[in-house]
Amino acid sequence: MLTDLHCHILPGIDDGARDREVSLQMLGMMKEQGVERVVATPHFYAHREKSVGEFLEKRRAAYESVAESSPLPVILGAEVAIEHGISELPGIEKLAFEGTRLILLELPYRGFESWMAGEIEAVSSEYRLKVILAHVHRYLSYYSKEEIELVLGLDVIPQINNEAFTTFKERRFVKRLMKEGRELAFGSDAHNITDRRPNWDVLRKKTEKGTTEFSDSLANKFRR
Repeated sequence: MLTDLHCHILPGIDDGARDREVSLQMLGMMKEQGVERVVATPHFYAHREKSVGEFLEKRRAAYESVAESSPLPVILGAEVAIEHGISELPGIEKLAFEGTRLILLELPYRGFESWMAGEIEAVSSEYRLKVILAHVHRYLSYYSKEEIELVLGLDVIPQINNEAFTTFKERRFVKRLMKEGRELAFGSDAHNITDRRPNWDVLRKKTEKGTTEFSDSLANKFRR
């Protein structure tokens, strides 16, 4: 079951779909591109939210506005920004993909620091969650080669955006990981239907059949 593990299709909750119409257009586009299941991962920034509970209420309201008309089944999750102390945030385990032990974390867009690894490890060990690390290919411009290797050495599943296959540098990096036999998670990180569209057609064109098999199995493999 082709599964989009990272997308911003819920309307009006972050910088993704601006309204219900765009949300449904995105879901329709995904279905046309072969997607069979979606994990909605709106941004969660601890310093902007009053609490996890309030965020979950906003997420539920956004989901319910499109649920009946959605052409695809939607699992609710979040893209959680890694901040100082995020592992100690009350209720952080509730941001895992619903019904699973998977949680999507996003590194800051700056040089890699040891405390980031500490937060990732704490989230994983303290809550028995499996960390998916969002769009690791995007950090090639921020991290040294040594820092990239440190990130890849963490007990995480690297997540790849479909857009990575549209640029030489990122495509080469991802192809290297695939050649090494690295288990990867795939997602569109779609925010709209224009400049940040789903691009599943790109991934299917640029990769071999079966590329997403491991990724598609994750929601079932790490079910609670």
